[in-house]
Amino acid sequence: FRYSSSNHYNFYPDTIRITYEAEGINRTDDSMWGRHKGTSKIYKPHPLGKVPEDWWPISILNANDPERLGYPTQKPEALLERIINASSNEGDVVLDPFCGCGTTITVAERLKRRWIGIDITHLAITLIKKRLHDSFSQEELAPYEVIGEPADVMSAAALAEVNRHQFAWWALGMVDAYPAQDKKKGADRGVDGVLYFQEKDDGPYHKIIVQVKSGHVGAKEVRELEGTRRQEKAEIAALLTLKPPTRPMKEAAPADYYVSALFPDLSFPRLQILTIADLFAGKQLEYPRWVPPKTFKKAARRRKGPTDQERQGELL
Repeated sequence: FRYSSSNHYNFYPDTIRITYEAEGINRTDDSMWGRHKGTSKIYKPHPLGKVPEDWWPISILNANDPERLGYPTQKPEALLERIINASSNEGDVVLDPFCGCGTTITVAERLKRRWIGIDITHLAITLIKKRLHDSFSQEELAPYEVIGEPADVMSAAALAEVNRHQFAWWALGMVDAYPAQDKKKGADRGVDGVLYFQEKDDGPYHKIIVQVKSGHVGAKEVRELEGTRRQEKAEIAALLTLKPPTRPMKEAAPADYYVSALFPDLSFPRLQILTIADLFAGKQLEYPRWVPPKTFKKAARRRKGPTDQERQGELL
């Protein structure tokens, strides 16, 4: 069934036609091709195929699907591609008010539509930005604006005042970390986020834990974080704070380092303290970065252009 808010709508059946079933294409009886009820008209098969039925046999994304990014409600790109192709032209605006992990946005970008995406969580915004940059080259990706995200320390502090959980999710995104408790609000157990790194593609994964603090922090919290790092068997622990670290906090950080197995001359502090101002200034966590971090699954590279025929074939 197709619904419209008014009598003015677009529907382009030729962009979504699918192959006729082999059983029906060779039939010649009147009921198949429309000569019935006394009419003299005969409808022949359309050269581009038939318009899909009201049910669409599109498989869900299983755990091993290359599209799967780990978002619980992620939809197949093939589904959104058909919807967008059927109801819009290149240059039209596509709105997704619950854009989640950005499937609608990514497909709209690939099909050369303009788009607006809305989501309530900063976790989703972080995932969407990464998906867009993984999916398209810098030359292909159209410029876009993120509205509602902190742009400086003052707006970050305002977000922390309104919702400390959203502040934590946003701050984790600044260092490519994923929330340790996904999107559930829970008690602070000392670990707000995690990320993983490798020193080589086939090497073991190494864990970094991240704690985000928007209020008062002292040397006690630094010592506790070091204890948590050891308990979690993490190679590095990071503390992200709104306020600059005090001298006692710096002194409480152990003079211990993770030493690269590949490059013994390179070492990284096992406990690192970064302020939000540091992050806005471009400073990042220190750890081996010669292999891209595996915190978020990387989206497959897409090319802008006509319908993705390879994925479209899975609809048949």
